[in-house]
Amino acid sequence: MSKKVQSEDDKFLFVDKDFLNSPMAQADWAAKKLVWVPSEKHGFEAASIKEEHGDEVLVELADNGKKVTINKDDIQKMNPPKFSKVEDMAELTCLNEASVLHNLRERYFSGLIYTYSGLFCVVVNPYKMLPIYSEKIIDMYKGKKRHEVPPHIYAITDNAYRNMMQDREDQSILCTGESGAGKTENTKKVIQYLAVVASSHKGKKDSSAQQSGSQFAYGELEKQLLQANPILEAFGNAKTIKNDNSSRFGKFIRINFDVTGYIVGANIETYLLEKSRCIRQAKTERAFHIFYYMIAGAKDKLREELLLEPFSNYRFLSAGHVQIPGQQDDEMYEETMEAMKIMGLTDEERIEILKVCSTVMQLGNIEFKKERNQEQATMPDNTAAQKVCHLQGINVTDFTRAILTPRIKVGREVVQKAQTKEQADFAIEALAKAVFERLFRWILARVNKALDKTKRQGASFLGILDIAGFEIFEDNSFEQLCINYTNEKLQQLFNHTMFILEQEEYQREGIEWNFIDFGLDLQPCIELIERPNNPPGILALLDEECWFPKATDVSFVEKLMNTQGNHVKFAKPKQLKDKTEFSIFHYAGRVDYNATAWLTKNMDPLNDNVTALLNNSSSPFVQELWKDVDRVVGLDTLAKMSDSSMPSASKTKKGMFRTVGQLYKESLAKLMTTLHNTQPNFVRCIIPNHEKRAGKLDANLVLEQLRCNGVLEGIRICRQGFPNRIVFQEFRQRYEILAANAIPKGFMDGKQACILMIKHLDLDPNLYRIGQSKIFFRTGVLAQLEEERDLKITVIIIAFQAQARGFLARKAFAKRQQQLTAMKVIQRNCAAYLKLRNWQWWRLFTKVKPLLQVTRQEEEMSLKEEELQKAKEISTKFESELKEVTLKHTAVLEERNALQEQLQAETELYAEAEEMRVRLAAKKQELEEILHEMEARLDEEEERAQGLLVEKKKMQQQMQELEEHLEEEEDARQKLQLEKVTCEGKIKKLEDDILVMEDHNNKLLKERKLMEERIADFSSNLAEEEEKSKNLTKLKNKHESMISELEVRLKKEEKCRQELDKAKRKLEAESNDLQEQVADLQAQIADLKAQLAKKEEELQNALARLEDETAQKNNALKKIRELEGHISDLQEDLDSERAARNKAEKIKRDLGEELEALKSELEDTLDTTATQQELRAKREQEVNLLKRAIEEENRTHEAQVQEMRQKHTQAVEELTEQLEQSKRVKTNLEKAKQALEKETSELIMEVRSLTQAKQDGEHKRKKVEGQLADLQGRFNDSEKQKAELGDRCSKITIELESVTNLLNEAEGKHIKLAKDVSSLTSQLQDAQELLAEETRQKLQFGTKLRQTEDDKNSLQEQLDDEIEAKRTVERHVSTLNIQLSDAKKKLDELSGNIELLEEGKKRLQRDLEAANNQFEEKASAYDKLEKTKNRLQQELEDTLMDLDNQRQNVSNLEKKQKKFDQMLAEEKSISSKYAEERDRAEAEAREKETKALSLARALEEAQDAREELERANKGLRAEMEDLISSKDDVGKNVHELEKSKRGLEAQVEEMKTQLEELEDELQAAEDAKLRLEVNMQALKAQFDRDLQGRDEMGEEKKRQLVKQVRELETELEDERKQRVTAAAAKKKLETDMKDLEAQIETANKGRDEAIKQLRKLQAQTKDFQRELEDARAAREEVLTTAKESEKKAKGLEAELMQLQEELAAAERARKQAEAERDELSDELASNTSGKSALADEKRRLEGKISQLEEELEEEQSNMEILNDRLRKSTQQVEQLNNDLQTERSAAQKNESARQQMERQNKELKAKLQEMENQVKSKFKSSISALEAKVAQLEEQLEQENRDKQATAKSMRQKDKKLKDLIMQVEDERKHAEQYKDQAEKSNARVKQLKRQLEESEEESQRATASRRKLQRELDEATEANEAMSREVNSLKSKLRGNPEPKERGNEPSFGSTPRRIGGGRRGVVDDASEEEADSQGDFNGTKSVE
Repeated sequence: MSKKVQSEDDKFLFVDKDFLNSPMAQADWAAKKLVWVPSEKHGFEAASIKEEHGDEVLVELADNGKKVTINKDDIQKMNPPKFSKVEDMAELTCLNEASVLHNLRERYFSGLIYTYSGLFCVVVNPYKMLPIYSEKIIDMYKGKKRHEVPPHIYAITDNAYRNMMQDREDQSILCTGESGAGKTENTKKVIQYLAVVASSHKGKKDSSAQQSGSQFAYGELEKQLLQANPILEAFGNAKTIKNDNSSRFGKFIRINFDVTGYIVGANIETYLLEKSRCIRQAKTERAFHIFYYMIAGAKDKLREELLLEPFSNYRFLSAGHVQIPGQQDDEMYEETMEAMKIMGLTDEERIEILKVCSTVMQLGNIEFKKERNQEQATMPDNTAAQKVCHLQGINVTDFTRAILTPRIKVGREVVQKAQTKEQADFAIEALAKAVFERLFRWILARVNKALDKTKRQGASFLGILDIAGFEIFEDNSFEQLCINYTNEKLQQLFNHTMFILEQEEYQREGIEWNFIDFGLDLQPCIELIERPNNPPGILALLDEECWFPKATDVSFVEKLMNTQGNHVKFAKPKQLKDKTEFSIFHYAGRVDYNATAWLTKNMDPLNDNVTALLNNSSSPFVQELWKDVDRVVGLDTLAKMSDSSMPSASKTKKGMFRTVGQLYKESLAKLMTTLHNTQPNFVRCIIPNHEKRAGKLDANLVLEQLRCNGVLEGIRICRQGFPNRIVFQEFRQRYEILAANAIPKGFMDGKQACILMIKHLDLDPNLYRIGQSKIFFRTGVLAQLEEERDLKITVIIIAFQAQARGFLARKAFAKRQQQLTAMKVIQRNCAAYLKLRNWQWWRLFTKVKPLLQVTRQEEEMSLKEEELQKAKEISTKFESELKEVTLKHTAVLEERNALQEQLQAETELYAEAEEMRVRLAAKKQELEEILHEMEARLDEEEERAQGLLVEKKKMQQQMQELEEHLEEEEDARQKLQLEKVTCEGKIKKLEDDILVMEDHNNKLLKERKLMEERIADFSSNLAEEEEKSKNLTKLKNKHESMISELEVRLKKEEKCRQELDKAKRKLEAESNDLQEQVADLQAQIADLKAQLAKKEEELQNALARLEDETAQKNNALKKIRELEGHISDLQEDLDSERAARNKAEKIKRDLGEELEALKSELEDTLDTTATQQELRAKREQEVNLLKRAIEEENRTHEAQVQEMRQKHTQAVEELTEQLEQSKRVKTNLEKAKQALEKETSELIMEVRSLTQAKQDGEHKRKKVEGQLADLQGRFNDSEKQKAELGDRCSKITIELESVTNLLNEAEGKHIKLAKDVSSLTSQLQDAQELLAEETRQKLQFGTKLRQTEDDKNSLQEQLDDEIEAKRTVERHVSTLNIQLSDAKKKLDELSGNIELLEEGKKRLQRDLEAANNQFEEKASAYDKLEKTKNRLQQELEDTLMDLDNQRQNVSNLEKKQKKFDQMLAEEKSISSKYAEERDRAEAEAREKETKALSLARALEEAQDAREELERANKGLRAEMEDLISSKDDVGKNVHELEKSKRGLEAQVEEMKTQLEELEDELQAAEDAKLRLEVNMQALKAQFDRDLQGRDEMGEEKKRQLVKQVRELETELEDERKQRVTAAAAKKKLETDMKDLEAQIETANKGRDEAIKQLRKLQAQTKDFQRELEDARAAREEVLTTAKESEKKAKGLEAELMQLQEELAAAERARKQAEAERDELSDELASNTSGKSALADEKRRLEGKISQLEEELEEEQSNMEILNDRLRKSTQQVEQLNNDLQTERSAAQKNESARQQMERQNKELKAKLQEMENQVKSKFKSSISALEAKVAQLEEQLEQENRDKQATAKSMRQKDKKLKDLIMQVEDERKHAEQYKDQAEKSNARVKQLKRQLEESEEESQRATASRRKLQRELDEATEANEAMSREVNSLKSKLRGNPEPKERGNEPSFGSTPRRIGGGRRGVVDDASEEEADSQGDFNGTKSVE
């Protein structure tokens, strides 16, 4: 059974070997010339070539035998059958689309779904379960290399895992492919494999499983990692047309491992979730699985809680309940819930998740309808909305309002905008998508949190990328662009990694290859998509269009056409169906994109009203989902897109709002950086057909995917290189038949043999490359060689068959001949027998012959006895041996115990020995490598020596050119000197200016330091205040929205009021009803005012809370105390005001009662005329008094108004004057600033020009000096080399060692010379270019200076590298010397055997003597050269010292310049801040001015209305007088007069109250104006100070510049001197150079001769070395054979000894047996009767023998058992040894790590102590000073906070009063209109009024009395108010005066209380002036303690 199962597994993994090696297929391929021909149905078909006609070929199809003519270019070559079903398609000799497709098809039909394609693993979806994912298969792939096992996803995973463990490099597995190709399944398999291989709970699994299942479910990280998949699949996967479980998002699973390779944790990142699947799907498709799981699997109670309905009720589930075959939704629901439980999600969280899913579906059930006559949307049925709001914990009315009429911010106003049906539907769909996306993100975050909970740190990770492959649909949108952009990046990564690996192999093998970066092929397309600017790419343009108003998808495409129209990868569609279409050429082909709705997709807008509601939900889970509401793109941005607003207005949210394109680009960039930092492994998944049928493969579909997946792209890259490679031995073995005579007999190196073979084959050199271990071929070459080999083999086999047949025929003939002779022999013997058979003697002979055996019985008996004796001896021997063995066994056990004790000591020694061995082996390898390198260098050195001669001639020519250049430079220098004279004149002028500027600058610097200290203090305060202001602005915004709602209500109420006024005009007769309505209105107004007061109190409470939270504890307590004091004062004021109001109301009631009493009296006294006359007289008096009082009041009021106007005009004039002054100051400051900037810019330009001129000179000088120094250095090097060569030649005569030393030194010197020559040539070229460009580039010297510094650094690095290289060479030389000395010793030992070497040595000595004589002659010439060299070296050192000094100066100057630039930048930032503050202050002043003007206008209008009323009043008075004079009809209509009198009284009282309110508002406006003035003055003072500080800074900078200029001048003079000296030195050097050149030529000639002799010597030494090596090899072989023979001899001796012992034992046994035999024979002879007894004894003995044999067998078995035990004990000992070694190595590593850590700890502690000491010493003094400053600043802060609070409160009160005033002014206007109407009607009623005059006179008298009372009470109230204000002022003065009165001498005293003039207004002005003084003190710094 096991074999069968194995074969079933193998069937789906291994290729059938019989199929591969079938000779029939090979012969068929060779005979028919099979090729691939394109086919529409099958992609490609096999065909054989019949005829060729130029470009066309006649072909016969293999399947049906049709003949077709096809173009030659369309034909693709077929691979030999050897490559059929090949596991790695990169090995195919014919790499083309047809071959790849055929290979995949063949493997797929054989059940082999995995195939390699170079770095790729290609997977074809089998659409059925295969038995290749079991634990047995996992064990099979564990720890195996890729080529050892068949292709599998496990092989890729294991390879990645092992690479991660060995190389400690992070790995990634990239799975890409179409939907349904099997990406997700393969990622699951990867995770499954890793969970098994890298599980940290391997040992605990069984025990834990046995104990309890629940514990196992929660405990294991691997379990959680596997359970993360079902959750993500439930929420992110769906059924599509292609796939039943399609992932609708990309994911990157990052599994972290620790150092030991166990899984530590994991993290999952997702990309491009398809949100739109929530709301709509195709017919046969489903939404996300979770919706179906939830509806099918939720129980009754949960269904009620989630408000679930049947599938058909949900609009978003468009296809209803679509079943997935083989899957039950209710079971999947349980699995998902279980997975959530394992991941650690609580029951509450799971229910909340399901609630969110239910809301998504319920949102689809909300329906909107249009109104009949309007576009506005309505919601007739809100049941679905109620369900949504219940599930999400929000209010239904708010939700419906937010959807139907959301509030949108337009400019500064917030407007409610009605939505159309389409807009409402879009908002609901967008909300559903956003809700699901946020839920998905939350679940992912929780999964990641669960997977990352372990405390172990991950050493490395393995990432699995499961992302959609390249997509080309009929309609490609924004999502396809993002996916294709991702695949472009991934393909670029693949190309880069693949060909880097390929080209690294080429480098390893030493192949000549120009590096090609195939990643750049895809760069243009990537740049077209992602480029940010110049020109911007598609994503950048899309983001740009999202900000523009009125931008549409068409405008975006037009802009794209204009900017990228000429791009290589961009194209316009051929047939323009739509204006929003464009095309991009991707690596997989051309893709047409449709840009409809791209702007909305990119912005992803939401209804911000609804998101705000969700953020404030009662459910904490929903709140957490919507916590980042600020980043939502709201409706206002969409409104700006549609309306024609400015683009600046839409940029308010730019910092917060990020587009989808931007976010995706960032996430992709992060992904690519992680992938670039990993070693990638590629898996390409392919879908074979769209029908989901197993065993069917659609060729065209697969080809398209191969293109899209980059498999064919990878093949294209392969074709560029050499994809086919064979090891030398295999190539020789397989193809030696093609070049039989090329390789000579005997041994030959594989590489040389291959070279000879290829020469014989006459292959094109471009088709192959020969490496170190392999031979590389281009595609198709091996197939050609295979064809030739097949032809050759067929010829050979035909010949072989002929020989074999001839041999067989000959063999058969010989057999027949033998049979004939045998027949003859048989016949002859038969004839002889027939003759003898009747002969008597023959008969007797045949009868006697059997009887001859009887005599041999005794001999047999004796043999048996001998055997018996031997058996006895053996048994006794075995017994003795058994005893010995038992004794030995006990001894061995004791020894084993002793050995175990000794093991520790021995293992230590063994570990040390192992380490020594490893070191020695490493050293040996290094030395061998060095030897090889040195030999190679020797060969190279000879070639370089010849090259040096050629370069020397070039150098001479360059020297001549340099001399010409130097002459030109001298001319240029003279010109520069002339320019210098002119510059000096300018510099002197500048020096004078700079001295002045320096003084000014120093002042500025001092002031700047002071300002910086103050700014630092204030900035901390500012930060706190800004936080407070932010909180306040938030509150202000909320309250503004409240006020706007109240204003709306007020407007409605005003409309009602107007309607009431109209009714009043109609029904004037019914005045009682009107009065009641007025009373109702007043009551409503009072209620509103009360509500406002409540709101104000709530506001104040909220502000107090905020201040308490933000401020510190101490400040908070102080502020609370102050606030309580203020509140008590305010409450007292309120109580006094309330009391006054109550008094006035009481007086009013009294007057009413008096009036009623008067009425009753009048009615009683109507009959008496006398009383009437008296009353009339009294009334006349009272009327007169009233008239006088009214006139007095009018006069006083007019005087007050005039005063107010005068004050107002004065204030306005003062404000305008101040503004004009500030503007003048501003213009003056700007002019001064511009002048300063011009001066500084001029100075900077002059300094730059000076520095440039100086640096030019320096540069030229340095270049010339550098060239000379280089030339001298090279010359010196050459001299040294020559001297060393001479020394070597002299030493050669002494020893053979000296020869090797000289050779090594010569190598080093030659390498140096070559490097020097190359650097000289490059530097000379640079010098020539620089000399040519010197005259042109004077102004651009700053940049050149930086370049020269970089060059200097690089040259220094090169020098260091050369020095290091020299040192390494010296080390190599020393090691080689040691090796040579060893070799010499060996030579001395073998000198007796090697006579040839001695003869060679004698020859060498003769040659060396001749060479020595030649070199002695040249020694004198070298001495002279050395002297000149020393002199030049000294001069060089001097020049180098000067150079270093100049470089230091330059670096210092650059640092100064950088500091200056930083200072400038800081100054600019400070000035910009102050300018912004000034602009803000000006804007506030303007706003206040506009408010003041509007108030003034309102006042003027009120005054005009009042004047009109007064005129009407005068007219009425005149009429009244006329009536009095007439005195007719007195007693009539008394009641009507009373009514009119009451109305007039009420109007008078209203006018009074309005006047008082107007006065209060005016006072508030005056206060605000005064504060503005104070702020303006403070700002002016600040600005002046800032300007002064800047001026001082500018002066200091000028001084610094002057200093720098002076320093530069001095440096210039030094440089000029140095130039003069350099020119003189140069001339000397030129003369020396000429001499040196002559000497060099002579030296070169001598060197050439020496080189020739050296070559001869080298050749001889090589011969000697070869002979030595042969001798060594022979000696080593002899030694090894001798050792082996000794071992064999010892073994044979031991065996001989054993055999001898056995022989002796056998002889003893034989002797005993013989003795027994003799005895028995005697007994037999004497007693024949005792045979029976003997037979019995014989039987007994035989029984004994059998017993003994059994005992022997038992003993042998015991011996075997003992031996087994011994083996086991030895194995245990070995295991213990190994364990000990590993533990020791680990312990040593730990100890070394611990020692390092201890050292680091000590160093860190020492550093810490030093740092602490330094900090203590530095900051003790500064801390004390800072503490003092902090205390002072805290006090100042407290005072400022108090002031600010007071001002804020006053501002709030004034704002409220202003609003009330505006409302009252509007009311007054309305009243004025009413009064006009009443005046017109009053003319008609004059007659009635005349009758009522008498009554009104009496009532007027009473009114005057009551008015007097009221006036008295008013006076008392004003006095009380003044007293209160005085007390408040005194309290304020006390509060301000208490802390530190001594230090504040400049503060104004508050001893004298200000007097109140003009109705208490003057006192307010005085208070304001005091506040102004305070604020001035604050800003001028008098208050702050410095």
